[in-house]
Amino acid sequence: MNTASESSRRGVAFVLSSPSGAGKSTLARRLLKADGNILLSVSATTRKKRANETNGVDYLFVDADEFERMVRENAFLEHATVFGNQYGTPLAPIETSLSNGKDVLFDIDWQGAEQVAIKLPDDHVSVFILPPSLEELHR
Repeated sequence: MNTASESSRRGVAFVLSSPSGAGKSTLARRLLKADGNILLSVSATTRKKRANETNGVDYLFVDADEFERMVRENAFLEHATVFGNQYGTPLAPIETSLSNGKDVLFDIDWQGAEQVAIKLPDDHVSVFILPPSLEELHR
């Protein structure tokens, strides 16, 4: 049975960031499998959808005009341009999850991690993943 303090617990934003290829996505999948109270943040992107991806599950696929509208309306917790594509975390579902006591896992780059730390100073934990070696990162 939950006590009053447990039921009113605010969720935590767990931010995993790393250089591409360092293993953060693998770690994120393992963490999500191990803990049913953690939800994965779904980013919006202007990148083209790949054949194996599902809109709303892997990403929210939007066009550049929609993305820019969301930026103007401050609808993102964080956003960045990476390799010519725009990525951003819609704020409303994150705030709802945290308010409902759910933890949210972010698999984002360093730019997004910095913005989350600024916008959620009391509600986040950041972990930067380093590859075991430069050789492994290149591989």
